[in-house]
Amino acid sequence: MQVAVIGANGGIGRELLPRLADAGHDPIGVVRDKSQFEAIRERGGEPRLGDLEGAFTGTLRGADAVVFAAGSGGATGWDKTLLIDLWGARRSVDACVERAINRFVMISAYKASDPIAEPEAIRPYRVAKRCADDYTERSPLDTTILRPTTLTDDEGVGCVSVAYEYRDEDREAISRADVAQTVVACLENEETIGETIRLFGGNTPIENAIRSND
Repeated sequence: MQVAVIGANGGIGRELLPRLADAGHDPIGVVRDKSQFEAIRERGGEPRLGDLEGAFTGTLRGADAVVFAAGSGGATGWDKTLLIDLWGARRSVDACVERAINRFVMISAYKASDPIAEPEAIRPYRVAKRCADDYTERSPLDTTILRPTTLTDDEGVGCVSVAYEYRDEDREAISRADVAQTVVACLENEETIGETIRLFGGNTPIENAIRSND
């Protein structure tokens, strides 16, 4: 499967490219700066230019699936959150519909289900993620939405905990590496299509955890 990763030079994207390649997929690393091309190649991906605020749609040509792993980052203002996390996500969904790329995985954020319940300082971010999720869910695509909790740069352990229902309790932080491995597992498991999955650190092997839709 040829998988385009939007935000391929971000924290999760960097972990995702080599895992897709190791699993036998053909990853495309979408970045907006040619200076990042060599790093994409080193991680096993085919680099392509794509700017969520500019020229973008043609970047996805030939892809069988798309993963949205882009984010504005905490160092930017709320204007970039709107342009990347919300509008960029919508543009990605629309580009998939236009090009008949049916499989789409959205990396969202924990507690995006109830943004106003969050501390005031991060509510705009959660609102952007929730609105992007809603747009993704209403699209005709075969979607999986992942909402990981606090992210770390720890090594992956290959185990997670998931929740398919909305609950309020806090859970263990999760490494970006394990989020990336969960994306690969979701792409290879059609049971995750149409699901919104809250993702945490845990002790269940990833392939088993995402099948636990009880």
